Amino acid sequence: MFTVDGSESVDVEVAKHVGRHLADVRIKETANKMYIKAVVLVLVYIWSVEGAAHDHHNIRYSQKERMENGARSPRDTGHYDAEGEHNPDFDHESILGSAKDAKEFDSLPPEESKRRLRILLEKMDRNKDGSIDRTELHSWILRSFATLSQEESEEQLDEVDEDADGYVTWEEYIAETYGIHEPEDRDLLDKDSYDEEQKLLKEDRQLFMAADKNLDGLLDEKEFLAFTHPEEHPDMLPIILQQTLEEKDTNKDGVIDFQEYIGSEEMDEIKDTGRDLIRDMKKKFNHYDKNGSGYIEVEEVQHLIDLDEDIAEDEVKHLFASTDDDGDDILSFEEVINHHDIFVGSEATDYGDHLHNLDRFEDEL
Repeated sequence: MFTVDGSESVDVEVAKHVGRHLADVRIKETANKMYIKAVVLVLVYIWSVEGAAHDHHNIRYSQKERMENGARSPRDTGHYDAEGEHNPDFDHESILGSAKDAKEFDSLPPEESKRRLRILLEKMDRNKDGSIDRTELHSWILRSFATLSQEESEEQLDEVDEDADGYVTWEEYIAETYGIHEPEDRDLLDKDSYDEEQKLLKEDRQLFMAADKNLDGLLDEKEFLAFTHPEEHPDMLPIILQQTLEEKDTNKDGVIDFQEYIGSEEMDEIKDTGRDLIRDMKKKFNHYDKNGSGYIEVEEVQHLIDLDEDIAEDEVKHLFASTDDDGDDILSFEEVINHHDIFVGSEATDYGDHLHNLDRFEDEL
């Protein structure tokens, strides 16, 4: 027994128990503080990441992906990768006119893929002579590009149309694309570090207003298609041409010289690689400079834009070079069917010879 504060007698064991309890409490308090501190640090990190993402708008372009210089990328951007490797998906979509259908064909057994391709060939063969000429293939690919654009635009409209009323407002578009939801978000874009975003926002606004034919501030499905794929709509081309000129014409003299055509950064890189590349670039520049003035002028800017007509022509050349086995400049149905993997793909093309799935398909027949 002993006395605490000279008044109360406390059992030694009780004192030990109290001491252990106080120690446990301190440990728990310390642990809780450490836990709270850790939580706070995690939250601060999350907020900072979200803030950075929000600060940079986490831009998702509803229109076709922009290239590094801000211009819209042509439809065939994904036909070849940076190393020049061919992407077969581009060929498949060019024939099927649908990314969804192309994906479905990737899982079809070869025989079913061939059967469906033959049905397409009957529709493609406009003069019904049992073969496909270059004109027929070109027309078909242009049709496919149009349906691809429609498919892409419908998907994008569903993403942007926040209130699901079938129309897209400018506010809905910039909220989805640039992350601009509040007035302070707009103020953020006024900072000098956001020059590129400001430029893109201005260009998108110009296209939005041009696509809004009835001037009601809303884009319906048809107007939204023109907005998201302006290069495919003749009445939108003047704006695309003007934006392309402004993008390239860095000294603002109304024309594009060779230095501007290449770009200052690209020119520095080209100088390091030798004169052959500069010579090739000069030939391309001269090709666009139709009147030989030494400049690409306003009326010549359209040649800088990869239109679907030109892309389709390049695709026709590619497909003929890959599948015209007898070299007669005509594709017979059999030549196309024999190269079905190039035109539409199949399960065996993408995943190897899946005999199990093929047997299962034959059993179902």
